[in-house]
Amino acid sequence: MVFVTGATGILGRVVALELLKRGKTVRASKRPTSNLDDVKHSYQFYTENPDEFFNKIEWIDVDFDDIHALQDALKGVDEVYHCAAKVGFNPKDDKEIYHTNIKGTENLLFACEGSEVKKFLHVSSIAVLDLFNEKGELDESSDFNPKDEHSAYALSKHLSEMEVWRASAEGLNTVIVNPGMIVGSGNWGNSSGDIFPTFEKNSFTFSGGTSYADVRDVAKICIELMEKNMFAERFIIISENKKYADLGKQIRKALGLKEAKILSDFQLNVGVWANTLFGWLIPVLRMATRTNVKAISSLNIVSNQKVKDRLNYQFIPLEETVDFHLKNYINDKKLKK
Repeated sequence: MVFVTGATGILGRVVALELLKRGKTVRASKRPTSNLDDVKHSYQFYTENPDEFFNKIEWIDVDFDDIHALQDALKGVDEVYHCAAKVGFNPKDDKEIYHTNIKGTENLLFACEGSEVKKFLHVSSIAVLDLFNEKGELDESSDFNPKDEHSAYALSKHLSEMEVWRASAEGLNTVIVNPGMIVGSGNWGNSSGDIFPTFEKNSFTFSGGTSYADVRDVAKICIELMEKNMFAERFIIISENKKYADLGKQIRKALGLKEAKILSDFQLNVGVWANTLFGWLIPVLRMATRTNVKAISSLNIVSNQKVKDRLNYQFIPLEETVDFHLKNYINDKKLKK
């Protein structure tokens, strides 16, 4: 049996589905307030038999602060895909981000001790990559630099990785994947699922960019890495590096909207200044931190060469990814009218 954490999230739900397609038995964690209808609905975008696959999942409520509950969840489990995480860049979420991402991972790994779990995959992020290689790119050798200023999310992912490496040193077969921003269907408005609503609602964008990956690619690569026993390593999973403005142009055009304007460095720095003075009074200003402004004003080139070479993998082009998932978003909007 395979245990998938964060199975209601944009990635975890597709990992669970791909495992089911391969004949695996899946147990999946959720919160008591999780929207399983959204998960079930999104499966129609990935398979012709959404109900059949969804009904095969054994859903369980898991409190990651409860070691005994985690140990019960792992009974009969030999593989774990740890997709659960709190993603956010608002300082008000920092405490929850640290607790969920670090303590949750630590407790899950502790529960694995003495269990039947033989394989453990941890979903991290490219946010932990700092040091550039000789080509000026970020790759799997790009270590985290503690001297740099990081978001709470990036720091939490780094410290979560440290827990996984510790477990690896103690004998657990582990692999870490570092996806870019994951583009998928469903979970609209939450985490990576916010990409289309954000570009739709905002007529402005930023000068920088980031690295993207189709959720279908990320899920398949995760499973292939586990099946091929590629342990004690990390693998970056991204298809392309892209500027926000270029991606926003494609999305807003398809939505019949005008091209978004790029906010200047001056405007962003005014936001940081306003946050310093009025952030305590106006919550939205708290997002304008120096760390966040730096992140949205730069585009680091991230390499996906390792996973392409090791798995002989061909990524879905980003333009095709956006077309596919944006159509799903538009169709879902029509259904709600």
